[in-house]
Amino acid sequence: MGFVFNINFYKINCKKWNVFKYFDSMLSIERETTENDDFDRIIDTDLESTDKQFEIEDLEDKKGIFLIIPAYNEEKTVGEILEHVSKLNYKIVLVDDGSKDNTYKIAKKSRDKYPENIFIYRHILNRGLGAALKTGMNCALKHNAKFVVTFDADGQHDVEDIAKVCKPLIDGEAEVVIGARPFEDMPKSKSFANNVMNFLTLIFYKTRVKDSQSGLRAFKADVISDLNIVSQGYGVSSEFIREIRKNSLKLEEVTITTIYTPETQAKGTNIFVGIKILLKMIFDIIK
Repeated sequence: MGFVFNINFYKINCKKWNVFKYFDSMLSIERETTENDDFDRIIDTDLESTDKQFEIEDLEDKKGIFLIIPAYNEEKTVGEILEHVSKLNYKIVLVDDGSKDNTYKIAKKSRDKYPENIFIYRHILNRGLGAALKTGMNCALKHNAKFVVTFDADGQHDVEDIAKVCKPLIDGEAEVVIGARPFEDMPKSKSFANNVMNFLTLIFYKTRVKDSQSGLRAFKADVISDLNIVSQGYGVSSEFIREIRKNSLKLEEVTITTIYTPETQAKGTNIFVGIKILLKMIFDIIK
C-alpha cells in the first residue's frame, strides 16, 4: 500500500550523523510501506523506502557486513551486481539516487529473488553520491550492521574484493580500509586526475593515501557516527579522508582489482569534478 504526502523539512540532527541544516522545500513523496516500517528513523525524509525488516543473524550474514550501493541510471549493471553479491550472502542497501532509467525496477526484481539480503531506498530527486552514501550508511546502522562497505553500482569493482577490504576490520587491524586501485591500469586521463586528487588530499588534509577517490571502502560501523559528512556529491571521497584524520581512525589500504568498461571510464573523478572538490577543500580550510 502506498501513500502520498507533502512535507516542509529540514535535515534533522541525528546521533548517527552530524547533519547540516538543509533547505525549505515542498516535496511530494510516494513510498511503499511494510507492516513494520519505521520511517521516523530514516535520516533522509525526501526518499522513497521499500525497506523490509528482518531479524539479522550474525552467522548468516558474513559477520554483519552491509554493502552500500548508490545507483544513478545503472540499469545495465545493477541487477547483475545485486544478485552476485546476494549469492555471497552479504546484506545490501541499494540507494537509487533519483534514476531516470529502469534501475529501480531492476533492483526490485533482484530483491524479489533475495528478499532477506537486499534493502532498497529511493531518492525522489538525484541528490548526489554523498547524499546517497549517507542514506545507505544510516540505514545499515538501523539494521545493526557491524561493518559497512561502500561499493559502486557501475561494475568497476570485483565482488571478491569485498572480503579483502573487510579482513583488516574483522581482524582488528583497522577501523577504516580503502581499496586502492592500481593507477598504472587506469586510462591516462583518470590516472592523472586521481594523482592530482591524492596530492590535494595530502596538502589540505595532511594524509597520504594511495587512492583518495576510491569507491570501495570499508568501515567499522561504530566509527560512522563520528564522521561529519556534508558533501552531496563526489567531494564525499575527500571528506572521508579528512574525517579519518580528524578522528584519528586507524586506516589500512589494500590493493583491489578494477574493471574498466566504457561506462566506468565515463564516471568518477575528472578535471571538472576535481576543480569542484578543490574549491570545496579551500572553503573548508578558510571557513
